[in-house]
Amino acid sequence: MSAASRHRRLLIVTGFGSYALVFMSFVVFEVPGLGLGHFFYIPVALLALAGGTRLGLLGGGIAAALYTLAIIVTPRLPTRDVLTASTAIRFVTYSSCGVLVGWFANEHRRHLEQLRELAERDFLTGILNTRMFDEALALRCSAGRPFLLLLGDMDNLKQVNDTHGHTAGNGELRRLADTLSQAVEPGDELARVGGDEFAILTGASVAEAGGLCARLRAELAAEDIRMTFGWAALPEDGMGPLELFRKADDRLYAAKLIQRNHHVVEQLTRASVATPGSN
Repeated sequence: MSAASRHRRLLIVTGFGSYALVFMSFVVFEVPGLGLGHFFYIPVALLALAGGTRLGLLGGGIAAALYTLAIIVTPRLPTRDVLTASTAIRFVTYSSCGVLVGWFANEHRRHLEQLRELAERDFLTGILNTRMFDEALALRCSAGRPFLLLLGDMDNLKQVNDTHGHTAGNGELRRLADTLSQAVEPGDELARVGGDEFAILTGASVAEAGGLCARLRAELAAEDIRMTFGWAALPEDGMGPLELFRKADDRLYAAKLIQRNHHVVEQLTRASVATPGSN
């Protein structure tokens, strides 16, 4: 159970306990003009804080019913007081208090959720940010179950930025994140961990690492996005986050070096074909 759920449960239990306490105090001590019924606002507010507008409205109805019952069972108060307009007014004020406090509680929770999203998500792509990914990686390492860490680096972001501007580059990063989000399996964790660097945590095995990187590259290439991947596995490449990151980064660098060399060879081959008479 989360801390928020425990807090709400405590508020509800305290609220119903307050109903009983106020009701008993009313029956024992109330005399005309004392006004102990005002203390019913406390449990109404507690329920509203715990459950929002609906529970606040319910809490107001419970308070009004208990107030009416307390008048009936209190020997010092005439039962004709139940039929006065003040009882209806009590119902309206109790319920209004519950609804207003409940609305405030709902808005507060909504704002907290938005702040939590902003703290956990990358501002540009909407996927996990570095801080949350570091926590996820540390949790997987502490669990000790085998998993893969994939690091991916976009190949041509600088070219896009230089040619079309950073707005276009940001659009490409968002498009890349959307494509990767659709490509990863349920339960995988995807994050942006650098300017053009992304990371994935997946339960795939070492034997699947090469095929997984190839599949992701192919799906990105189908969207005209070029990306290079490196990977590391627990426990084969290390047991801690730093070891795994270093190994994945080494493989990523090696893959980029191979691609760069391959690109140079292709350019030389084309130049040789274009000038067949040269020595």
